[in-house]
Amino acid sequence: MKQAIINATVHTGDEIISNGVIIIENGIILSVQNKIPNGIETIDLKGKHISAGFIDIQINGGEKLYFSQAPTEETIQDIYDSSLKYGTTQVLPCLISSSKETILQGIEAVCNYRNKHDNGVIGMHLEGPFLNPLKRGAHSVDQVRKPTNTELEEIIRLGKDVIKVITIAPECFTDEQLNMLLESGIQISIGHSTVTHKEAQVYFSKGIKLVTHLFNAMTQFGHREPGLVGASLENENVYTPVILDGAHCDYAAAKLAYKLKQDKFFLISDATFLGRKVENFKWDNFDAHLDNGFYRNNDGNLAGATISMSEAVQNAYNHLNVSADEAIKMATSRVASAIGLENKFGKIKVGFPASFVQFNDDLSEIETLSFSKITTTNS
Repeated sequence: MKQAIINATVHTGDEIISNGVIIIENGIILSVQNKIPNGIETIDLKGKHISAGFIDIQINGGEKLYFSQAPTEETIQDIYDSSLKYGTTQVLPCLISSSKETILQGIEAVCNYRNKHDNGVIGMHLEGPFLNPLKRGAHSVDQVRKPTNTELEEIIRLGKDVIKVITIAPECFTDEQLNMLLESGIQISIGHSTVTHKEAQVYFSKGIKLVTHLFNAMTQFGHREPGLVGASLENENVYTPVILDGAHCDYAAAKLAYKLKQDKFFLISDATFLGRKVENFKWDNFDAHLDNGFYRNNDGNLAGATISMSEAVQNAYNHLNVSADEAIKMATSRVASAIGLENKFGKIKVGFPASFVQFNDDLSEIETLSFSKITTTNS
């Protein structure tokens, strides 16, 4: 049955349409227009704004379960259901550095889940285990390792249609291994790495166009050695996602990064858990506890984030001096472009999913509207 969303300011990702009308059917956008068709059910947004739902390409857990600890379909469902409460309609559950067996379990779980559910779980993010131990952050030292050809080949073979992003420290790879990944079609992101500015630019020249949580777990900007941070900010082709919670990077640093990167700057949650309902967590050698609203491990290091994408968008609006439309793009169309899915997600456009957020002028109120399952969830 066709429905018309009416009386809304529509942020399509390309333009803003005042008093726009969105026609949807069976969870798909049929058209974006100004006139309301006759004889069609209407959904009145009463003057609110509407945009595509948020996309989170790095989320570790839902409100209860942690994907790396329990790489199961149940955990994926928890991540998806929890994300919907906070404006996110497309997710990449993130598996951090783990054993090969756990990684393959995660790949299988996502594959099986997607075969059963046609929703916003669009793949997975594999963060590690091929990271530099000097920049491992909260990742277990027992799991961080260099790749072998055999393990890498197996991960690529089983995960090439599931893993949308893989975070690696490229300095830990041989040229042959890096080429294997580059040819796999999996989006490579540089993170947890000690590469220099010069080395980073060489890797970017090979086609890598993404880094993992800018500023965190990478070589920093210095006036004599600009590091991976400097290389990322300098290279116009590189996307730079930021955990915008005020702890993983200062808002002033994020503001400067946005000025330099513009449409290559986007938001991630990197949430350990959503909703701040899990106060203490331990798995293997990974531990996290809530400390003044942030997750930290027993060493005092940040152990993932606590924010949702809605909070990240609100922080962008409140601290980066950008418009509501610009803040929304940081969580929608820019994210889709960064992972090569700009023709499928992140905009209000014909053929795209009918999954949206509605919000007020200052983004203080954000509500998910997902018509894939004809459900409405408040944040």
